[in-house]
Amino acid sequence: MTEDLASLTLVELLDLLEPVPEPPPVPLWPQTAGWIWLGLALAAVLFWLARRWHLRRRANAYRRAALTALAEAGDDPARLAAILRRTALAAYPRAEVAGLQGEAWLAFLDRTYDGIGFREGPGRAVAVAPYAPTAPAPGLAPLAAAWVRGHRPMRGAGR
Repeated sequence: MTEDLASLTLVELLDLLEPVPEPPPVPLWPQTAGWIWLGLALAAVLFWLARRWHLRRRANAYRRAALTALAEAGDDPARLAAILRRTALAAYPRAEVAGLQGEAWLAFLDRTYDGIGFREGPGRAVAVAPYAPTAPAPGLAPLAAAWVRGHRPMRGAGR
């Protein structure tokens, strides 16, 4: 037999070789349960993050509306005071906010913002503006916008 093989050419010898078996097709489904559980956990975390973002965005809709109204109000203290009052009513219980006026209203605004701009700054115009004509107070609009952005609302209040 070795003599028979010796008389064959290289091409003929190559033809005698068995073909290499093809590997089975690669499945598109993960082979281990760990990958499936990891995918499910990742999907759950992504769903939770999306839900949280949606709820936070919905909870802060009153802030976006207030900031838009502040931009339209300009430097008019009476309009700014009304916007601040509506924003506070949306963020805090009505019983806590609705009856406040004068120094108590200014103290509430400062307390919920951790500042002193309303009692000792341009925010003093907010206490008087709804009841009497008031000249524009420089710095009141930026202070009101800062309060809208930075106040700490109570959970579930006003809704």
